[in-house]
Amino acid sequence: MNMRLNPIVKKDVKVQSRSMRICWGVFAYEGILALVFFLTMLSIQESNRYSVANIYSQMVWLYPILAVTQMVILGVVVPIRTASSISGEKERQTFDIMMTTSMTPFAIVWGKVMTAVIQSMLFVAASMPVMALPFVIGGMPWSALFWFLAITLLLSFFAASIGILCSSFCRKTVSAVIFSYGFYFLFFVGTVLPFILVSLLSMNTGYSSTYTFSGAVSYSWWENILLFLLLNPAVYLTEFFMRIMTGESIVNTISYGRLSGATQIGGPIRLVATGNRWMIVSTILLLAVSFLFLLLAARRINPMIRRRVKTHGRKKVSDRTA
Repeated sequence: MNMRLNPIVKKDVKVQSRSMRICWGVFAYEGILALVFFLTMLSIQESNRYSVANIYSQMVWLYPILAVTQMVILGVVVPIRTASSISGEKERQTFDIMMTTSMTPFAIVWGKVMTAVIQSMLFVAASMPVMALPFVIGGMPWSALFWFLAITLLLSFFAASIGILCSSFCRKTVSAVIFSYGFYFLFFVGTVLPFILVSLLSMNTGYSSTYTFSGAVSYSWWENILLFLLLNPAVYLTEFFMRIMTGESIVNTISYGRLSGATQIGGPIRLVATGNRWMIVSTILLLAVSFLFLLLAARRINPMIRRRVKTHGRKKVSDRTA
């Protein structure tokens, strides 16, 4: 079977590999990680000054600290990279030329997103010597490193899909970047607000709607609001690192009636908060939302759909004037 590389990915990766911008980007990326690494090591050394514990056993905490640092950097950089992909073509007046090629709108959107994902994974690959220390010295299982690479790939793809969607709707890069971070705010904060509001209502008013089964097990109906957190990348990362480092689940800790007085979770939340189901369902939802954003972006830049909308709008205006 003949597998042909996406022309946009091939062109953009080739151009970036010849530019010094990518070199300076990797240098800055590694500089931030080095600073975090030395600060973490100083903190570990300071905490063990009056302790007889082995300092090497605490180096496992380099893993979540360095991983979260990389996630934050990529979460800031990737949307900017894709937010300028379509709107930048419009500003350079090369968008119409790009649409005259034989590539489909989805292939164009996919190529722009994959370029940003490949660039982000290049940064992550450059950090592997530092990331390997907790596994070589601290005794972390190597499987955790591969899970980190997979989650980095997923969240980079999610962030890139947000940027490409905003870029397809905006004519200016600045507007696309602002809207991208607005979407980020929606997923990071908007999905937590319902839980916070209901929790405050429960604590301030003492209101708790619990249901009892067989006279022994009770649960609160509002704990199903936790389902919104399935789309929250911060909760996704927290759940992952909690399971890797402690073997516990932050979702189970929150949902087991700490605020409502319930003794066990129930309802739909019970189906996804058991075992590893939360991570699996959250992964599927994040991928589904990402592909939905890609489809919306491809539909937005499709010249046939835009022409159809313009023709329909002109027909309505002519009917009114007639």
